Amino acid sequence: MAKILVVDDEADLEILVKQKFRKKIRENVYEFIFAQNGEEALERVKDHPDLDIILSDINMPVMDGLTLLSRLPEANPMLKAVVVSAYGDMQNIRTAMNRGAFDFICKPVDFEDLDVTMEKTITYVKQMQETLRAIKENNILKMYVDENVLNFMSHKEFEGSLMKNEVLQATVMFIDVCGFTSITEHVPANTVVNLLNDLFDKIVKEIIAQGGHVDKFMGDAVMAVFRGEFHLDRAIDTALAVKAQLANEPEISAGDKVFKPEISVGINSGEMVSGNIGSASLRRLDYTVIGDAVNLAQRLQSVATAGQIIITADVYEQAKESFKCRPNGEFALKNKAKPVNTYEVIE
Repeated sequence: MAKILVVDDEADLEILVKQKFRKKIRENVYEFIFAQNGEEALERVKDHPDLDIILSDINMPVMDGLTLLSRLPEANPMLKAVVVSAYGDMQNIRTAMNRGAFDFICKPVDFEDLDVTMEKTITYVKQMQETLRAIKENNILKMYVDENVLNFMSHKEFEGSLMKNEVLQATVMFIDVCGFTSITEHVPANTVVNLLNDLFDKIVKEIIAQGGHVDKFMGDAVMAVFRGEFHLDRAIDTALAVKAQLANEPEISAGDKVFKPEISVGINSGEMVSGNIGSASLRRLDYTVIGDAVNLAQRLQSVATAGQIIITADVYEQAKESFKCRPNGEFALKNKAKPVNTYEVIE
C-alpha cells in the first residue's frame, strides 16, 4: 500500500480525492493523509515517516507549495512530490522542478492522468527504497561475512561452484582471550559483550594489518587465516603485536575479581582445504579452512597459557631465523598418536 500526503487548502479536494480513488482506498492500494498548507504538511511528514509521495498545490496560506518543496529534503529525503496546481506557467513549472518536484500536473485535474502519474512516482520511490535497503543490508552483510566470501560471491559462476574447494598452503592462528569466562558471572551481560567486542576489535585490526582474514569468532576466541607470501611470518607478527598491545591495557575490575586482558595463541602452518563447508540443501554454508594443520593449531592454543604463542617444532624450523623462540616441551594432543614437541615464540 502506498501512503500519499495531499497538501491543498481547497476544502472540497479531500472529499473529491476520496471519491475518485475510493476503490483503491478500499482495496488498500492507496492511503491518503491530508494537510491544508506547507507548514501543516511538514508536521504530517514528521508524524508519518512511511509516506511515499506528496501531491501539493502551490498557492496556499502560511507556507506555499514551492517553499514546501525546498524543505522536503531535510524533512524526508526519500519523499517525492508531484505539484498539482492551476499556476501551470513555465516559470512555476521550472521552479518546482528545480526544487525537486518529480512531476507537475495542471488544474483542473484529470484524475486518470493523476493516477498514472502517482503510479509512476510511487514505482520510482519504491525502487529508491529497495536500493537504500539493499545498501544497508550489504553494509550489515559485510559485518557478518568475510571479505573472501563476498569476493567469491561476485564471481558469475559462484552458484554452480558452492561445494567446490581448493588445497592450499597457509597459516592458521587461534587467539583466545584468557580468563574471560571467569568474569562473566560478576558483570552484566551487556558489559561482557561490550568488553569482548572491544578486545576483538583490537585483535582484528592487527590481523587485517598483516593481510590476514578472520575466519570466525568462537566464543571468546578468534580464528584467523593467512595466505600468500610470508603467511607464517605475518601470522606470528600479528600474535606478537596483539600481545604487546594488550600488555598496555589497564586491569578491569569485575566484582571481587580483577581481569587483566591476555591472550593465548596457537599457530600452525601447512596444507589445508579451503571452501564452503556445510549443507547446500539447508542453505547453511561456512567458508572456512579445514584439515589436520588447522586442528593442530587449535590444539596448540588449548595448551598455551596466558601470554604464550605456541608453535610446533616443524614451524619453529621455518620461523627460527626471523623470530626468537624457546622450547616449551612435549604435549599429548587430541587425535595425535605421538606427543607433539612445541616452542614458544618470544619476540
